[in-house]
Amino acid sequence: MSIALIVAAIVAVCVWQREAVDYLVYLWGARQEFSHGPLLPLLALWLAWRKRGTLQSAPRGPAAAGLAVVALGVGIVLLGDLSALMAIVHYGIVVMICGLVIAWLGPAAARHIWLSLLLLFLAIPLPNFILNNLSSELQLLSSQLGVAFVRLFGVSVTLDGNVIDLGTYQLEVAAACDGLRYLFPLITLAFVMAYFYRAPFWKRTAVFASSVPLAIAMNGLRVGTIGLLVERWGLGMAEGFFHEFQGWLMFMMSAGVLFAEIVVLSRLGGTWNSWRREFGLDADEPLRAGAGLPLTRLTPAVTGAAALAMTVAVFGMLSPTRVDAHPSREDFTLLPMTEGAWTGRRDRLDNVYLDALKLDDYVLADYRADGRAPVNLYVAYYDSQRKGESTHSPRSCIPGGGWHIREIAPRELAIGGARFAVNRVVIERGDIKQVVYYWFDQRGRTLTNEYLVKWYIFWDALTRHRTDGAMLRLTAPVLAGQTEADADRTLEDFARAMVPALRPYIPS
Repeated sequence: MSIALIVAAIVAVCVWQREAVDYLVYLWGARQEFSHGPLLPLLALWLAWRKRGTLQSAPRGPAAAGLAVVALGVGIVLLGDLSALMAIVHYGIVVMICGLVIAWLGPAAARHIWLSLLLLFLAIPLPNFILNNLSSELQLLSSQLGVAFVRLFGVSVTLDGNVIDLGTYQLEVAAACDGLRYLFPLITLAFVMAYFYRAPFWKRTAVFASSVPLAIAMNGLRVGTIGLLVERWGLGMAEGFFHEFQGWLMFMMSAGVLFAEIVVLSRLGGTWNSWRREFGLDADEPLRAGAGLPLTRLTPAVTGAAALAMTVAVFGMLSPTRVDAHPSREDFTLLPMTEGAWTGRRDRLDNVYLDALKLDDYVLADYRADGRAPVNLYVAYYDSQRKGESTHSPRSCIPGGGWHIREIAPRELAIGGARFAVNRVVIERGDIKQVVYYWFDQRGRTLTNEYLVKWYIFWDALTRHRTDGAMLRLTAPVLAGQTEADADRTLEDFARAMVPALRPYIPS
């Protein structure tokens, strides 16, 4: 009876947050670095099943703590609903599941299946703004390692941002080759291996810690190998089935290196016996004959925790959908292309970028004024920044175009008697240099920190029922014979002319 009640509560929570569950399933299929996600709940169930003998004899203990954990999970889910971070909702659901398990088993018994509960958290993808920043850094590192590997074979190659120039061919190290697709699965595999590995703590820690540099090194090797194959047989070696097969092969090689590491560590201490012995694969404590699992009895803790979860879920399903307030604003199609001495020409984003950005309105235009370098203006506006649809930071997007971020620092602009801070970024690609200013205009606040943007989305959703906002980016090249200071003066003059003109299009 208690098992059925726990399952019913989990189903009710998932139905209540079906949008979050659907999005999680989508991420497992769309992001290769989390394609192992569906396997982790199954692995968690198997690991818990192996402990059934231990759970049978473990003391139940006071299980009221489970009710508190369920309440905590409810709070986290509601926090996620108010913020733009779907991952918070996912973590809240997992916390609620953990609370139900604790109420069912009791804290003492639940400690025996801590790995199963932890695997549920590892199945949750990180928020996009963290992944994007991490991805861009790993792309650059993979490119550098790949180029170093190619040069070992005497091949002439240059690196321009994320673009590997082989002379005849150019390869872009895209997000699919950033190393994340190895990093998270390999970290999870190394953690499970370290858990089963019967060895001193320092050896188990070494196995787990080695997964990070191993994933990065193997991805650099993969990029370098692709470069060598393209140099010999053409671009076909970097596309289609062969590209995917090479990724799978590199991951299997990484797993093999982890197993080899365990063998070496065991032999260093002279303890190697067999794989079954080293990994503790012998059966857990057996069930006592005829005893069964004393976990079916309905207790007040199980009833209370399940009732709380189901009550909140039903109330959430019956409550009207929370709708953001959308203040009136002008559409960017009405933005004049002449402002003071500056005259602009509109451009447009390709559909592939629009599909990824999920913005509601934008303007992209190149402006010119006599005697000045051209300035590119890009403003992305979102009516709502909930559930993963929010402003993207140029810090994440710039490296994907082959640009190298040489410098990033805050800078203060004075416009219309007011002063506000922007991020000043100097980027390079070969001999080309540009200066970029960007900032986030969030419901009257000018912000430069991506994490503060997320905080104010939550706070304003709670207090003002608003999550709209924009990201503004100004870009000017450093022309031949000019300096970065010249580009700064151009951007500041353009900002003084254009930023006030944008106010009707970005509500405060």
